[in-house]
Amino acid sequence: MAPAAPTLLLMLLLASLAPGQRQRRPPALESLFEKIKIQENFDLQQFSGKWFLVGVASKCDYLREYNHQLEATTMVVSASEGKSLAISTFRKLDGVCWEIKQQYHSTKAQGRFLLTSRSSNVDVVVGETDYSSYAILYYQKLRKISIKLFGRSVRVSDAIVGKFEQRITEMNMSEDFTYYFPTYGESWLSCCSVQRGLSSSAPWDTGNVPSNFYIHVWN
Repeated sequence: MAPAAPTLLLMLLLASLAPGQRQRRPPALESLFEKIKIQENFDLQQFSGKWFLVGVASKCDYLREYNHQLEATTMVVSASEGKSLAISTFRKLDGVCWEIKQQYHSTKAQGRFLLTSRSSNVDVVVGETDYSSYAILYYQKLRKISIKLFGRSVRVSDAIVGKFEQRITEMNMSEDFTYYFPTYGESWLSCCSVQRGLSSSAPWDTGNVPSNFYIHVWN
């Protein structure tokens, strides 16, 4: 039988601790995403309309490998149920226009949204926008953060690019993970975004895309 003295000593030491001390745990570190400042007094109606994707910062392995295949991309935003956003993203692929429809659900925080998925949800934050020329959005999935710069036109000023790159630095990323989209194709995408055509399956695996994710192809 093991000596009783060590066991008794351990019990006395535990008993000498105050209840709060025994239960105390180190506080969880606040994630970088939670520190992001949301656009003050975010106005959904002003944010609606057409946006061009200018740049993205992400540590995504796929993007790092295939960034040379980036195509001009545009996003059309409209107010949906409540304070949610209905998003249609248009992208050229193999000479045709692909439309991706998504729903950004509103949350308790104005300017913060949730994109639901069968695998894992995506948190979306409108970090900064002047509504008329640029918007910086943050996306977090599985604690991995991506930052996107949108413009009302395919080109934005150097000052806006500087703001975007400052935000990238704040998220502990560098220019090695920053990619800018081609500036051609504005007129083509403008035409693409108002056409209507045949619904089709996507040429990539959609098994992990959000459950409210729809794809249409316009010829």
